[in-house]
Amino acid sequence: MSTKRNRAITLLSLGHACVDVYQGAVAALVPYFVAERAYSYAAASGVVLAASLLSSVVQPLFGALTDRWAMPWLLPVSALTGGAGVALSGVMGSFALTLAAVAVAVSGTGVAAYHPEAARAARDAAHASHTAMGWFSLGGNVGFALAPLLVAAVVATGGLDASPLLVTPAVAGAALCAAAVRSAGGRARAGEKGEGVGADDWGSFLRLSGAIVCRSVVFVGLSAFVTLHVRQRTGGGNVAGTAALCVLYAGGAVGTVAGGRLAERYGRLTVVRHAYVLTVLAVAGVVLVPGPSVYLFVALTSAGLYVPFSLHITLGQDYLPRRVGTASGVTLGLTVSVGGLAAPVIGALADATSLRTALVPLIALPALGRLLLCGLREPGAPGGGARASGSSGRRPRTASG
Repeated sequence: MSTKRNRAITLLSLGHACVDVYQGAVAALVPYFVAERAYSYAAASGVVLAASLLSSVVQPLFGALTDRWAMPWLLPVSALTGGAGVALSGVMGSFALTLAAVAVAVSGTGVAAYHPEAARAARDAAHASHTAMGWFSLGGNVGFALAPLLVAAVVATGGLDASPLLVTPAVAGAALCAAAVRSAGGRARAGEKGEGVGADDWGSFLRLSGAIVCRSVVFVGLSAFVTLHVRQRTGGGNVAGTAALCVLYAGGAVGTVAGGRLAERYGRLTVVRHAYVLTVLAVAGVVLVPGPSVYLFVALTSAGLYVPFSLHITLGQDYLPRRVGTASGVTLGLTVSVGGLAAPVIGALADATSLRTALVPLIALPALGRLLLCGLREPGAPGGGARASGSSGRRPRTASG
């Protein structure tokens, strides 16, 4: 069982990486739209914002659909759709067609359709192992981080006309997802119709979602502005700023996997709460501490932001055991995308004051998230609301981790 689980999680994680390349690829294409098509900054950024907003709405809708019907076929189809949309966006002849291609890729039956069903499949394959879910989440983070490198390798050398080559990861992702579905062997999913799995705890789920929004705003804000901020704090050039962004992303690889392992030992909510406290202190260091030590605080911030990432997903699913797809769509989609709305606000505040001043509110957000987590209990614990089999937050006896 352990070997079968590990194979399924490995396939799902690799497929997740291939799909989430296209989430990061849209933003990475913006400079090329500006340079080759003379799009204004507003028009180019509008492509990213529109895709983000559509995705945030579509993911919960697909989550609700997967709560009613099993859709394993959606995994390879959405991988191909996501890749095709981004690949075609570079050769479309008008802004409207480009926007439509991106919308299909990131929303439609593309990336947004993938996540709820993939998270459900990973939950089934993980057999209550938080470490396994951490590996699944890591795949998406790696794909997102690799997107700029992929776009640079293809478009920087061949221009937007070469963008059809960007479909390659989608083909690989579809094959991996299809293999993962076959590995599951068509096994009936426990609780597919919400029978015998306990009651949904909407109060706890909404508080958890609020905390995830706080985490998302911090992550998106730092992703957008940490390069410029570190250049100012260290007096370095482009390399200094880029290095900070790499540290922010690279720390996610360690943090996501570590979160799952720590949860096996100490329980999910304990780990999540400590991660939010760490994030408060780490973001304060990023914003307020000058000199090269800022890199240490960027690394700590990355750990604080990524350690609870996969745990958010499983907690959300266990708080809504009758609506696992909906929970996945919200925790992976809506709450994450909403964080993107804060970037223009931070930018406007920076224009009016200074970048350092604009980043100061980010210190308070993980503190607010920590407050929202107060009083929550592990699903299945006495008074903890929904009961989800095998997900008590402690290491299950049957899980090898």
